[in-house]
Parts: sequence; structure tokens; C-alpha cells
Amino acid sequence: MTTHTFDKGFNELEVGERFTTESRTIGDADIMGFAALTGDTHPQHTDADWAQTSRFGERIAHGLLVLSCAAGLVPFDPDRVVALRKVGDAVFKAPVRIGDSIRVEGEVTKTRELDDEHGLVECRWKVLNQDGKMVMRVNVEVVWRAEPALI
Repeated sequence: MTTHTFDKGFNELEVGERFTTESRTIGDADIMGFAALTGDTHPQHTDADWAQTSRFGERIAHGLLVLSCAAGLVPFDPDRVVALRKVGDAVFKAPVRIGDSIRVEGEVTKTRELDDEHGLVECRWKVLNQDGKMVMRVNVEVVWRAEPALI
């Protein structure tokens, strides 16, 4: 049986450990729903005619939608991962177009004890499209239980 990063206790994690998520396709409904939810109705995302004359030549996904979908792809075990604590240094490298599929390739870059019951796990995520091109990179820190919750 293979043990995956998110199946491990805090003390079992190793710096340099890598993981890859499943992929998810970003569709028109995702973009329009995100625009409605957030109020970010910039025409680059919502107006095909306007976007056709833009640098990208078509509508693209919001960067924060891509980040949110990436977070949703990471299989955080709720018995181990308590919270997302910090998201930093996000760089949007390439547009995500309607119909593109994204996945996350991650690496544990640092671990440290927070208190008797929790540790901090820092990861570097690369978000890649279906062609393996990096569309975003970001550093993420999560609070991890020292031992899984006993409920």
C-alpha cells in the first residue's frame, strides 16, 4: 500500500516530499460563477467581444479562481489538516483558458512544530495546465495536527 503525503502524520512528513493532484477542467460556468460570487466582472473574464481584442485574444479564468480551484484539488485530510494558514508569493505565469485542465504538483519545503498538538507545513505548489505548462506558482502554509483527530 502506498502512503501519500496527506495520509501521513505530521512527524512522518519529510521535506522534499512531492505530490501530484488529479486534474480539473475550468469551464465557462466556473468563470461566470466566480465573477458573480466575487463581483469581479472584468471584461477579460466575462465579455467575449472585449476579450477578443485583449492581449490574450479571448476570455480567461480569474487568477484567484485558478488559485481556489488548485486548493480544492489538494486532498487535504480534514482529520489532519486544520486550516490553510498562509498563501504567499503567488505568481500567475500564463492564462488559463476556457476548457483548460489544471493540476497541482506540490512539494513540502519546510515543517516545524507550532505547539504540542499542531505543526506548520509549508509547501510550494506549481499549477500546470494539460500541456504541462506552469500557469501559476504559490507558497502555501497549512496547520497540521500532530496526530489525526479522534472523533
